[in-house]
Amino acid sequence: MQKQTISQAELNESQAARLAELFRAMSDASRVLIIAALLDGPLNVQSLAQVAGISESGASHHLRSLRQMRVVSARRQGQRVYYSIHDEHIADLFRRGVEHILHG
Repeated sequence: MQKQTISQAELNESQAARLAELFRAMSDASRVLIIAALLDGPLNVQSLAQVAGISESGASHHLRSLRQMRVVSARRQGQRVYYSIHDEHIADLFRRGVEHILHG
């Protein structure tokens, strides 16, 4: 499979806005901790709140934003909702960001 690249000239205003929104999703330390925890697998709100050191309502608020930006997905199992990383593109982008800050 050939890797698709995009040049600055090919990026339209709508795509640029969506990319900025994606990076904005990762601009909060609590959301970063939530995403990092989800790299290991699905978790519920209570677990994610504990990992991020925030209230469950705070975690729910962040998760709502992350769902809207298609960073995380939700799956109901009985009374609980479990969240996971939306797709491997998000996980790869996040891991690359971590590598970048750890590198230098």
